[in-house]
Amino acid sequence: MEASSGKGSIKITDEVVSIIASVAATEVEGVAGMSGGIAGGIAEMLGRKNLSKGVKVQVGEKEVAVDIYIIVNYGVRIPEVAWKVQENVKKAIENMTGLSVVEVNIHVQGVNFSHLGKENDTKAK
Repeated sequence: MEASSGKGSIKITDEVVSIIASVAATEVEGVAGMSGGIAGGIAEMLGRKNLSKGVKVQVGEKEVAVDIYIIVNYGVRIPEVAWKVQENVKKAIENMTGLSVVEVNIHVQGVNFSHLGKENDTKAK
């Protein structure tokens, strides 16, 4: 995205929009994390954390479409979590970039069970 004014131009890369969307999505309660696929997992193991993991954006001059790939915690209402992610991502991108978000597509890629072990450990003590 590029905007110009009498003072110069402003360029916002797709990567920046992806990072904003990723951070906004992980802020929602019930989201365990982003799903980056095999390549994303390997990059993290090698110490290169990718903040835009699990997000694909299509940025036009004034509009953006977002696809988000998430992992949810077991026991949450998935449609409710997905709606909250959509709202949070849309609000964050529009507030920070001035772009109009035309769609936020949520792809639930998995369910996280690891938090169940922690709850069971504390109940057993």
